[in-house]
Amino acid sequence: MFLGKVVGTLVATQKDVSLEGLKFLVVRRLTVENQDEKGYVVAADAVGAGLGEVVMVATGSSARQTVMTNNRPCDAVIMAIVDSWETDGIEKYNKGAGDQ
Repeated sequence: MFLGKVVGTLVATQKDVSLEGLKFLVVRRLTVENQDEKGYVVAADAVGAGLGEVVMVATGSSARQTVMTNNRPCDAVIMAIVDSWETDGIEKYNKGAGDQ
């Protein structure tokens, strides 16, 4: 799993029938310090995330274990929208605090 920020959407009108109904989002990886990391991933959205939200992403075989992605050819899934996180007693992110 990793933390990321939703930075875009992906539209694919032609896709395998097993992917019908899935929304795809482009996610930029974040460090535990809430800094942008190199790399992006396209992830199926299982929780209704939107642009700018910080999310938790599962990859590999774990990505196929949500209700939305079960038995679908997905390698990454957004499985949670992050409200807040802290490390070493310091808050690194709080959704309610606005842009961070």
